[in-house]
Amino acid sequence: MSVEQPLWRALTGYRVLTALYAIGVFVSMYDTFARPWVAIAYYVVLVVWTAATLDKVSGAARCTRRFLFVDLTIALTGILLTPLAASPDRIVEGSPTLPSIWTAGAVLAFALKGGWRWAAVASALVGVANIVQRGAVSRDTVHNVLLVWVASIAIGYVVEVARASEATLARALEIEAATRERERLARDIHDGVLQVLAMVQRRGNALGGEAAELGRMAGEQEVALRTLVSEGLPSRASGDAADGAFVRAVDDPGDPADPPGPAAPDDEGPHDLRHLLSGHASALVTLSDPGAPVLLPPATARELAAAVGAAMDNVRRHAGEGARAWILVEDEPDAVVVTVRDDGPGIPEGRLERAEGEGRLGVAQSIRGRLRDLGGTTELYSVPGQGTEVELRVPRGGAQGRAAR
Repeated sequence: MSVEQPLWRALTGYRVLTALYAIGVFVSMYDTFARPWVAIAYYVVLVVWTAATLDKVSGAARCTRRFLFVDLTIALTGILLTPLAASPDRIVEGSPTLPSIWTAGAVLAFALKGGWRWAAVASALVGVANIVQRGAVSRDTVHNVLLVWVASIAIGYVVEVARASEATLARALEIEAATRERERLARDIHDGVLQVLAMVQRRGNALGGEAAELGRMAGEQEVALRTLVSEGLPSRASGDAADGAFVRAVDDPGDPADPPGPAAPDDEGPHDLRHLLSGHASALVTLSDPGAPVLLPPATARELAAAVGAAMDNVRRHAGEGARAWILVEDEPDAVVVTVRDDGPGIPEGRLERAEGEGRLGVAQSIRGRLRDLGGTTELYSVPGQGTEVELRVPRGGAQGRAAR
């Protein structure tokens, strides 16, 4: 719903109440009117007009310029008819005009429709009409004119700011949705096409001959595709160097040459994360998990398992085939935490930034992007010469809610 819509509803109620208020003032001061029939005729027109145009002030789309012009004309006419209907003494005393505070509703309609500039013009016309009906410039007249002028301009400015904010928010949401879709596509491309191209390049170079040319072409296409999927993706890396160690909230984008982790079943019931990660256990990989099932929604379990698979790919790729690794699964009351640790050489300082600049989005998208979409977090800790540790945390409430959406 538009931010300004409540203002239109308030204006609708304001017009009805102020019309009744103007009639009440007339009844209470009936004896002071020299020609009450003029006031009665005007109030008949005012009430009919107010009742017949309630839908016109229900929103900016229905509030046309023609309506605004007629509405302001009725307000100005009532002001100028006041000396004709009331006695001169009543005019000198500064009694309310025939439309009274109903006039402010006409000015506020200009403010809501056209902003502060329209409001300034309408309130200026009302001020001139008030001075004409009084026949002179008085303190009360100037006070009332300035009050309407400042209030209408302020409301008009607020409406303009609200409209600009809505447009900015809509654009931001559009950009966020497009960015998330781009990152999802980048992950899919990394897990499939880029891995195949990298494998073709390596095998072609190893075989030589015509296969080497095919490998060269595959390598060129890999670089072009990396540039395409990484272009425009913001870097969210942050670090803190201390005692030779550094911490990053993103992961080291590795070479996408190895196949993805184990596939998950396609049934719709909750998945046991232990079953999805069991394929990683080997003589060099120690898998430690709770004794009870770690149940997650299907989409959440598959994405988390794929992120762990990407982390294990990086262990084999960067720590070496003989490196040892440990996978720890923790089932906490409010979250599921999976930690992947290896005894490799660690990540050299600056490697993350260089890899991301080269368009290598392996961990940045395949791990961190997946966890972010699940409402979780990824932390990477690396000490040169002492291995690397990746902690993946998925909150249970956030995971279930996002999986349902």
